[in-house]
Amino acid sequence: MPTLKAVVLEHRGGMQFAAAPSSGHPYTFDDRESNQGGSPVETMLAALGSCSGMDIVSIAAKQRQDLDSYRVDVRGSQRDEYPQVFTEITVTHDVVGRDLSEVAIRRCIELSATKYCPVNAMISAGATVVHHRYRIVSAGERPYEVEGEVVTTGPYARPDILADQT
Repeated sequence: MPTLKAVVLEHRGGMQFAAAPSSGHPYTFDDRESNQGGSPVETMLAALGSCSGMDIVSIAAKQRQDLDSYRVDVRGSQRDEYPQVFTEITVTHDVVGRDLSEVAIRRCIELSATKYCPVNAMISAGATVVHHRYRIVSAGERPYEVEGEVVTTGPYARPDILADQT
């Protein structure tokens, strides 16, 4: 049985809406003019970054990767024409720790992007290309710094979704 999620939005004047999600953690949306809440479009970037970030933290712990600090930087480019969908998003995972395995961190990102993150799956199933990148700073016995791209998902190219349609 599918899990039901729900959000009720109440108009508060102007372009402001108060969101009351079933989780019980309310938030506010607004446009950039009155700027009394988050932008719905920027919230999509935040949802993608936090969804993937939660996966990375969980998988990295299981792989015994000790993260001293971790930051997710998400940037998107929108079309000028309506609907102003994201054409491209870059998710960069900045990982700092001791004796980190580049292979393990790359695998964490790959699993999030291709298997676990439902936000990425929904975005990638549409018109958006999502680049999943990393920067690692590892201290310890063999210190190193490295960056690169792990995988690109979308547009309309989710292998798991396409396989279900055949």
